[in-house]
Amino acid sequence: MAATPSTMIPLGTPMPSFSLPDTVSGGMVTAADVRGGRGVVVAFICNHCPFVKHLREGLAEFGRWCDEKGVKMVAISSNNIETHPDDSPEKMKAEAKQAGYTFPYLYDESQEVAKSFSAACTPDFFLFDGKGKLYYRGQFDESRPNNGMPVTGADLRAAVEALVAGTAAPEDQKPSIGCNIKWKSGNEPEYAR
Repeated sequence: MAATPSTMIPLGTPMPSFSLPDTVSGGMVTAADVRGGRGVVVAFICNHCPFVKHLREGLAEFGRWCDEKGVKMVAISSNNIETHPDDSPEKMKAEAKQAGYTFPYLYDESQEVAKSFSAACTPDFFLFDGKGKLYYRGQFDESRPNNGMPVTGADLRAAVEALVAGTAAPEDQKPSIGCNIKWKSGNEPEYAR
C-alpha cells in the first residue's frame, strides 16, 4: 500500500470555488453553500482506499460532531472511475448511506476541484475559517491501517475546537497520509508527479 502525503499548502490560502453534484441528495453543492459560519471541513475521500476505510466509522462520527459544533463538512471524491469503478457516484451514494455520513459526498468528475485545493491523497483534510481562509490541513489523527492506534480524529478535532474557540491555528500540523488521488491519464497536476 503506497502512501502519499498531503501537499500542505500555506495557511491562509482562500478556499477555492466549486460547484459539484452531491451523490446523496442529487443536488448541486457550491463553495458558497458551505462557506461562512464557524467554518467548514473539506475532506477528499473515496470508497475503495484502505486509509479511508480505516477511518470510516470515525469520519461518520466526526461529521455528526461537526454539526454539533456548528462547523459544516463536505466530502469530495475525485478519483478516475474508469480505473476505479468502486468510486462511481452510484457507489458513493450507497457508501454514504452504509457509513452513516451526514455530510454531502460530492463527485469531482473533472478532477479540477481536487487540483484547485492541491489535494493529493485520500483522505486529505482542509479546515477553513468563517472567512474562507485555510486554518488547518493535514491528518485526521495518528492512526493508520495496521499501526494499532485507535481512530480518534484527535488532530482535526483539536483544530476545529481551536477554530470554534477563536484561538490561533495549531502550530503542529502533520500531513495526512493515504492513497494518491487516482488521476486520469495525462491529468496529473505538477505536484502529483
